[in-house]
Amino acid sequence: MSDRRLSVALVAPNLNGDGLGEVYSIFQLVEALCEESDVTVFTISISDQRPLAEQLPKARVFAVQEPDFFRKRFERFNSMAKPALPFFFRWARRKIAAEMASGHHFDIAHQILPQAMRFPCPLRHLGLPYVIGPLGGSLETPPAFQDEVGSAGALFTKLRALDRPRLRHDPWLRSGYAKADLILGVAPYIGDTLREAGIPLRRFEPVLERGSPGALPTIDRQGNKGQAKLLHVGRVVRTKALRDVVRALAQLKDLPGVTLTSAGDGEDLEACRAEAEALGVADRVTFLGRIPREEVDTLYREADIFAFPSFREPMGGVFFEAMSFGLPVIAAARGGPDFIIDDSCGLRLPVETPDQFATAIAGAIRTLAEDPDKRLAMGRAAQARLNSFGNWSDKAQSLVGLYREAIDTHGTRGAQVA
Repeated sequence: MSDRRLSVALVAPNLNGDGLGEVYSIFQLVEALCEESDVTVFTISISDQRPLAEQLPKARVFAVQEPDFFRKRFERFNSMAKPALPFFFRWARRKIAAEMASGHHFDIAHQILPQAMRFPCPLRHLGLPYVIGPLGGSLETPPAFQDEVGSAGALFTKLRALDRPRLRHDPWLRSGYAKADLILGVAPYIGDTLREAGIPLRRFEPVLERGSPGALPTIDRQGNKGQAKLLHVGRVVRTKALRDVVRALAQLKDLPGVTLTSAGDGEDLEACRAEAEALGVADRVTFLGRIPREEVDTLYREADIFAFPSFREPMGGVFFEAMSFGLPVIAAARGGPDFIIDDSCGLRLPVETPDQFATAIAGAIRTLAEDPDKRLAMGRAAQARLNSFGNWSDKAQSLVGLYREAIDTHGTRGAQVA
């Protein structure tokens, strides 16, 4: 189609530039998209955040208020189950249809939030080409780790466990994905998951939901052979694999110059402390708990290796942070990290059993600890790879290109059906 600016209907519940994680990343993408297209956002607003219309002055914004009851009284349940979404989706579908009936033209619609794959799409009956994603989540715990992951957060684990059965059997969920002109995923495993559920995808594209922050620091990490400061940053739950790094450190008694610092809090923290004591490495591990953001940046600057082999990680914003500071990465070879990290900047490890995984992590640590030149080169490659992802403007332009292709193929498909 022509190069005129596209008119985009964007479904983005709880979009907020003051938010964290995926919500903040998507906000930055939408903000950049407003420079490339005419964007109309349909969103949920909450009582204690700045109105989205103020945050996105170049977009048209329609918002419906979310009740405070679940958000304030059952925060974790509200975050996981999102009970307001069915009502929001119904409202958004009707609002988009009303805008079209009143004469407003949309070239394409895009459900950009939420990222979880457990919510039916409201766009499939509007007659518009539409996009879903970037989708994330629904990554399963490796079977051999199930006992150690245990019942922490049991209700939410059970909700997550329903994702894949629903992808196989829920007709509304399946129809939304099957009829989409384009599905975006935070990593290739998303496409694999949908295909394994027997959903015929018209087109799937993996896209990294974060990009280069611009100028990156130059940090001298020459270091000494046999010495290295390992860093783990994130919520301390079993799946983030801090316990596995502690176990790996216990296999490196001949490298006393290798130490580990953990920044983060969570329900597995005490188990990690106990593991370090039992394995005789407590003197080489520092558990800082939750610390201010600026202190985390200092840790990135002072570290030699980012050891974050989280084995159920859909994406992982901390990888982008570590790469921006020029750190080589030790990661699990599954989920988002397997897409973000390549062989130039990290060591990706198979995840089979707890014993195997700890041994693999120990081997990766040894490789980098004993070769300062290798870890320096990999750290520089990490920054180069991060720069190759492009900035938010680059990502918005790429997204507009994907929109145009989806619109063209939608029109071709419609002509063939007619």
